[in-house]
Order: sequence, then structure tokens, then C-alpha cells
Amino acid sequence: MAYPEQFQGFATNDPKDWAHPKLTSYQPKNFGNRDVDIEVECCGICASELFALQNGWSHEPMTCLSSKYGPKTQVVGHEVVGKVVAVGPEVTLCKIGDRVGLGAQASACMQCSRCTSQNEQYCQNSVSTYCSKYPDGYVSQGGYASHVRAHEQFCFPIPPEIPSELVAPLQCGGLTVYSPIKRNIAGKTNPKVAVIGIGGLGHMAIMIARALGAEVYAVSRGYSKKDDAMKMGAHKFVATSEENWQQSLFDQFDLILNCASSTTSLDLNNLLPCLKVNCNFISVGLPHVDEDFRVKPFTFFRNGCNIGSSKLGSRTEAIELMDLAVKHNFRPWVETIQVSEAGVSEGLTRLNDGDVRYRFTLTGFHEFFNTGKQ
Repeated sequence: MAYPEQFQGFATNDPKDWAHPKLTSYQPKNFGNRDVDIEVECCGICASELFALQNGWSHEPMTCLSSKYGPKTQVVGHEVVGKVVAVGPEVTLCKIGDRVGLGAQASACMQCSRCTSQNEQYCQNSVSTYCSKYPDGYVSQGGYASHVRAHEQFCFPIPPEIPSELVAPLQCGGLTVYSPIKRNIAGKTNPKVAVIGIGGLGHMAIMIARALGAEVYAVSRGYSKKDDAMKMGAHKFVATSEENWQQSLFDQFDLILNCASSTTSLDLNNLLPCLKVNCNFISVGLPHVDEDFRVKPFTFFRNGCNIGSSKLGSRTEAIELMDLAVKHNFRPWVETIQVSEAGVSEGLTRLNDGDVRYRFTLTGFHEFFNTGKQ
């Protein structure tokens, strides 16, 4: 492998082969003045990767096929932890040798009103860490790889107290739930938060909401995850399979956070009345492109509630989150898998089958790619 001319990673360009990305070498994007190269140590596996490789968020061909230069295949992965091995001439936020994390965003314009107000995740010219096109036509390549290249704004310093394999899921999944929890309960006295879906996102949401001072209700269809949810820090557990489960929860919550990756089983007409007046139902689990929310307009009328979503989080929030994890000593529940073609396939297949509690992190990158020697 010739670095930095070539990176290596596990890639495919056919949704039918989503479970079997193959090792390939590829050209990285052109190096920018504020770009950083990360030599990957480990990378979490996120449900977003399944949707991307299965092309479940689009009815169009995979974005990588339209790249103006570089590979016509797609490497995914956006819960990256590694060491900075190269920096552009204008980089000031990190230096060579730093251990950093990279989440689901790799670039933004850094000039618009959103970027300058700590909302860079909502930049109109945002580039995701994979499956997203840069202004020069290159389609971004993610962290199931030897190296990944990104703008310095999105390379976060990592506290030494948290091991790499445990901090990896916080880069995307953790940040995705931290931002809406913080923004919706800030300044409230004794806030209550309901977390729907006790999975990869939801299990971190429980820990984070509790660390932020909320009373946390874990909401699931049945009781199979009740014991886990209570160990994660939930104060109470709600099973929506129970008849009239919602009656005792009227006007209770400052936030309902939906972390489920499907909307088909959500009963919004029963969930929304559980919100206090003018409070929010926020969905962070993105479903298949053909799924919808179903709710009657009269449901909103009774408490003036709102339905919305939240995208990732800012750099400031990412740093806050990791400091919070250190202060309150919470860690994602992680199973590690050695990186390889077989390991990537195992992780993706088991995640697709729901056989994970509650996150996977791919490890062993230095050994596999013969890196980590600088």
C-alpha cells in the first residue's frame, strides 16, 4: 500500500453484495488545506452502514457509481477512532500523533450561518463520511479502511480514559442522541425523557439522558430488554404490548426520543399525548425510504406538540459528550470483531439479523493493514 496515494478498505458497489464487501485499494479525495488523515485503529458498525450498502435510503443507483474520480465502489464506516498521521497547512484543531474520532460528517463549508452558530451538521454543503459527494465530485469513503480523510472540524479529541473500541460508537450513535436530548431538556427542572427502541442508539440514549439529569423511561414492545435497560440506567420500563400502556403516561415527557430504525410499529396517536405541552417527539432512527409516519392531525391539537428529527451533533457537542462519558463513567455496550472480509461480513450480517447487544466495533486494523508503526 502506497500512502497517501492509496488507501485500502472493504468495498462494494452492488446492493446484492451488501454483506460481502471486498478488500480493495483506492484513491482518496484530493487533500485540502484543512484536511486530516486518520490512520484507523478501530471502527464501529452502525445500522446506517446496512442502509447504505443495501441502498435502502434511495431508489437511485449507489452514489459511488457517479464519482468523478477515485473508486466506483463504496467503503462505509463512520464511527472511526485512530491517530492523526497527516494534516493540511491550515489545520489548527489537531496535530500529528493525536488520537481522534470521526463520526458521520466529514466536511462542511464552515462559512454559512449554520456553520458559524455551532450547527455545522446542518450545513447545506455538508459531506457525510461515506456515500456523499464532495464539491469536486469525489464520493466520500468511510472508515472500514486503513485510513480516512476528513476536514479537521470533524476530527474530535478523545479523552484518554476511554478505550478506543468503547469510544468508537459515541462518534456517531452517541452524538446522534446526545444533541437532541441536550437541546430539548436544557434548562428544565426534573425533566423526563422517554427512549423508544433499546438498540444501538437507544441504549446509549438511556445512559446519556440519565447522565444529563433526566428521569428516563425505556420504551419497547416487549419485556426482553427490560433487565438490560435498567442496568443501563433507565428509571422505568414501558412495554407497549401491554393493553392501555399509555394511560398512566399522559402529560409526562419533556422529550420522546425515537431510536428505532423502523416506523411501522410506532403508535404516534398514543405516544404524542404523553408529551407535555409544546414538547417534542424527535426521531433519530432513519427508516427505509418507503416508510412513513402515520398520525392524525387532531393528536397534535391537544397539547401543541411537535414531530421532528435531529441530525448528528456539532463539534462542541461531540466534545461535551465524551467529557460527560468520562465524568459519569458510562460506556456503550460493545462486542469487538477482528477486521477482515469475514469479520466485516459477520458484523453486517449479525446486525441485519438483530443479533447484537448493543454495538459492534471492528478492531485489529493495525495488524490487518500493517499500519500503526509511525
